[in-house]
Amino acid sequence: MTTFGIFTFATDYSLSPARLAREVEDRGFESLFLPEHSHIPVSRDTPYPGGGDLPKEYSHTHDLFVALTAAAAATTTLKLASGICLITEHHPVRLAKAIASLDQLSGGRVILGVGVGWNVEEMVNHGIPFKHRWKITRERILAMKRIWTEDEPEFHGDYVNFDPVWSYPKPVQAGGPPVLIGANSSWVFDRVADYADGWMPIYPLPGRVHAGVGLAEGIERLQRSVEKAGRNMRDIDLTLFGMGPDPAEVEKLIRLGFNRIVFHVPPAEEAKVLRLLDRYQGVAAAVA
Repeated sequence: MTTFGIFTFATDYSLSPARLAREVEDRGFESLFLPEHSHIPVSRDTPYPGGGDLPKEYSHTHDLFVALTAAAAATTTLKLASGICLITEHHPVRLAKAIASLDQLSGGRVILGVGVGWNVEEMVNHGIPFKHRWKITRERILAMKRIWTEDEPEFHGDYVNFDPVWSYPKPVQAGGPPVLIGANSSWVFDRVADYADGWMPIYPLPGRVHAGVGLAEGIERLQRSVEKAGRNMRDIDLTLFGMGPDPAEVEKLIRLGFNRIVFHVPPAEEAKVLRLLDRYQGVAAAVA
């Protein structure tokens, strides 16, 4: 069964996360995905992947987990998702506790979409060498999974190192929230098979610059990686991220195997956001 979610930037000038979450839940959507940027360096040396000037919302986002907590408190069934959490901007011990706390307080409603981001200067400000970003992300995710599942976890790697610790609460979801990797590169499939629970590519909207593997080819390559790792493709989440209101394309993506379609809503004025939510609700109903 395919579920439907909403992605938007939660900013200081758009609908509050709580209000938006209620509107999303009231329309029957399964999930709300929010992005993360701790800051945007003024230098702007790294070009925006979407082409052109960097949109305003990138430097005006609320803290991801504060916003998701507000959304959790305002809803009862809506899944609270990061799209994406920039793992390189967090210490894994601290992040593991924040995610576990949100999962417990929300009754097990967290989905953890992860990635490394694209802004080199932003990463450098967090002390992360750009060329090691994925190795660091892998170790931090593996370390968090130990914290979520073991009473006295420890981790000793090249980038994460700690002796046995006590860290509670544990997540409600067994093993911790599902981890979806948001990337379109040719390396993402082995990464999903190695340490994640799903793939979350970005839909190639017109005007957005994309590089990487196509969706149909990507699913085939992911299946090969998953089988090589001794895992079952039936256990892998396939989430398509950033769709527009095109019922025919949504149906095509469902046939490809995507079990979750996440629609994009801009951080616009209230009336425009609500109209677009209504439109997406109609698309979801038409293809259900």
